[in-house]
Amino acid sequence: MKTIAALQKLVTAASLAGGPSDAELDAIEQEMPVILADVELLDAQIMTLDRTPTELDERRIRRARNRVMAARRDLTNRATVQSGGAA
Repeated sequence: MKTIAALQKLVTAASLAGGPSDAELDAIEQEMPVILADVELLDAQIMTLDRTPTELDERRIRRARNRVMAARRDLTNRATVQSGGAA
């Protein structure tokens, strides 16, 4: 009878015990306004999946898209200023 052995090292929880680094947490914190705006847009779109969007729904989606665009613009501008580029 042949035995079956793993050809790769085992992945254990100990290798991931460190969690995210401070730099990764800072990056997430900087992107949080964009993440929240995306969630808001998804919520507005999900509400209209099973029905015909009303005028109020269309406004809600349009405003959520505008918030996403503004959050992405602000994040890009912050990244440009922090890297020393001209804004």
